Amino acid sequence: MRKRPFLIFAAALFLNVAFAAPLAVPTGKVVLTISGKIGERNSPQGVQWDMAMIEKLPQHSFTTLTPWEKQPIQFTGPLLRDVLAAVKAQGTVIKAMALNDYQSTIPLEDATKFDMVMALKMNGQPIPVKTKGPLFIVYPFDAKPELRSAVYYERSPWQLKSLTLE
Repeated sequence: MRKRPFLIFAAALFLNVAFAAPLAVPTGKVVLTISGKIGERNSPQGVQWDMAMIEKLPQHSFTTLTPWEKQPIQFTGPLLRDVLAAVKAQGTVIKAMALNDYQSTIPLEDATKFDMVMALKMNGQPIPVKTKGPLFIVYPFDAKPELRSAVYYERSPWQLKSLTLE
């Protein structure tokens, strides 16, 4: 268990120094707000993101089977850890809120432990609100057997509207 404090420290260090450029102010419709224990702000609410700002982050894709669809789906978007690094996230827990007020609690260390994406595309297409969009936090469920469980499925909110770091 001696590795755990080091991993938490390393994750915090990575999240605090990976992005040094100041955040832009959204010019389009705000699709995500990040608040709480963050070191960057671009508004009184915390950090507001429009889709163009999210698209400027490095994009990653993976294909995985989810419990909500019958076929594997390719998800594309920035790694959640890159989004958190951009706001200089701190704390230990991410409270994710969906448009329908569904709440999910995600340990901050999951963002460094797994290559989760904040998907803005499914199978190469933007995700409409009616089909889980515009943003969807997705774990690479097929990458590790431990991810194929209700614990991680419940940590994958779609129609994401906000993240609060605690």
